Amino acid sequence: MINPAKYVNNAVLLSASLFATSVFATDYTQLPSIEVNHSSELVVNNAPIPWAMVQLPNGKLLISERSGKLLLQGDGLTAIEISGLPKIHANGQGGLLDLALHPDFATNQWLYLTYSSPEGAGEGSHTALMRAKLDTKNRLLTEQQVLYKGEGNTKKGQHYGSRIAFDGKGYVYFSIGDRGARDLNPQDLTRDGGKIYRLHDDGRVPSDNPFVNQPTAKQATWSYGHRNPQGMWFDTASNTLWAHEHGPKGGDELNLIAPNKNYGWPVVSYGVNYNGSSFTDLTEKSGMQAPVLHWTPSIAPSGMAYVNSDKYPSLKGKLLVGSMKFSFISALEIKNGQVIKQDKVFEGVGRVRSLLQGHDGYLYVGLDGQGVKRLLPKS
Repeated sequence: MINPAKYVNNAVLLSASLFATSVFATDYTQLPSIEVNHSSELVVNNAPIPWAMVQLPNGKLLISERSGKLLLQGDGLTAIEISGLPKIHANGQGGLLDLALHPDFATNQWLYLTYSSPEGAGEGSHTALMRAKLDTKNRLLTEQQVLYKGEGNTKKGQHYGSRIAFDGKGYVYFSIGDRGARDLNPQDLTRDGGKIYRLHDDGRVPSDNPFVNQPTAKQATWSYGHRNPQGMWFDTASNTLWAHEHGPKGGDELNLIAPNKNYGWPVVSYGVNYNGSSFTDLTEKSGMQAPVLHWTPSIAPSGMAYVNSDKYPSLKGKLLVGSMKFSFISALEIKNGQVIKQDKVFEGVGRVRSLLQGHDGYLYVGLDGQGVKRLLPKS
């Protein structure tokens, strides 16, 4: 087993802990609210758990339904199923997960998706990243290519991750949760799970990844010590990768992701076991990256979207994070790698599973049990 501490670069920590000096509350009940005058319009009604959304160049939404369906928005409220998906082990938190369009999708039609794959050794499944060509005319995926498949299948149904982000420079990032193996996977570089990975967009491992010279390490690893990251956003303006992840009972985190960094799970955490017992006494440790922000109590974050649209003036320039637990969206103002303000918006919207700002400028929200809605600003 590789000793992860040996490979942690302690020279620079990208962000200090804000918890003692934060001017805003991390308890969601104490957060101020921004009122956004809006109405909501149902656009897809047959996606019970709309895990992810992308908007195609023609304006139609493509939606992943966790049970294992890929849905294309039609002319009415009922989306059309796309065929050609791989084998998907839909169990617990697993199923068809994130979607992302290649930055040059308009010319190459590459769609990227993550899912719980039963392929490989062992019973159960693990998170996989695939790309395929999307043929909307024939409602079909073709030329499927598995770019990465986590090893060590397990029948556990929790913590698959998984979100996808592109940096616009030919690299794709994706996350895999710890797969319910808290004390095995996140701190062990020889094991998949509890990590964020980086690949060339064709699946090759970049030669400058931090662990490529460690023969037994998972060489696609970019960062480690994660629990269950279910939100990612690459800020091309500052060339930074952001991710949020579920804590246990308390300790949901927003992290600024950098290569070769250890984000501490489960050695450090602001959370406790679900029964209230403690699994660590540490909230910080030398060599482990502190979160930029944590939510305690947990908000159960899912989905992430940056607003640069003029349609929502009070939200422009803010990073949105959905709350599955408390039915609101957190609006974060970020400056120099720190959160300087946090507000609640769209309170009571529902159990937020996914968020998207479409290229049409509108915000779309995927809600468990409700489908997908478009949020329409009112003047």
